[in-house]
Amino acid sequence: MVGFVENLILDINAHVALFRDMLIHVGQSKDNPELREKIRKYRHICVDECRHAVDVMTDLVKSASDDDGCSLHDNSHLVSLYNLMQIFSRELIKSYRLIQVMPMDMSKLHENRSRPTNFGNVLGQLLLCKQINPDFRQEELCNIENSVNVIESLIAEVESYIPQPQGLIGDEGKSLSYLPCKETAHVKRNRLFCCISRPKYK
Repeated sequence: MVGFVENLILDINAHVALFRDMLIHVGQSKDNPELREKIRKYRHICVDECRHAVDVMTDLVKSASDDDGCSLHDNSHLVSLYNLMQIFSRELIKSYRLIQVMPMDMSKLHENRSRPTNFGNVLGQLLLCKQINPDFRQEELCNIENSVNVIESLIAEVESYIPQPQGLIGDEGKSLSYLPCKETAHVKRNRLFCCISRPKYK
């Protein structure tokens, strides 16, 4: 089971690193609809992996007895998971800002993937004509906001299992305060950053 938990951490670390590396190319010469689609895909992968890892590791901590040493070991993995989710949360905020400032026309990519292949699909397209021109940018911004909410909820859950008196986490929780809820009225309306602007530790 320890090896399984370690593999979960390694997978999340690799995928968060890949997600972060892809964001570097947004707005650069390598930026294109395919890159944006990969960013969307790996965002979902990271969220799902974090959710699964939290379920597995918190269950282990709950079931571990106090005298077999497993609880402390699992807590050390929880600290790693906590830190990874903090990093991922910051990258999600970065992706939100990048997509907000540098939108990409995704219509051709989605048109090619959603072309009807039979009469039933043709009829479905006719019946759903209202959705022919969806706002992909706004959909993605809303999806990122939902992802941030999920990750912040998972961070709060993991936090309740980590011993705090000895400062195992350090000041990582304070790092999200670098994006305060101010600047423009548009940012205020989005409310994306308000839920994560408060430090976790004092």
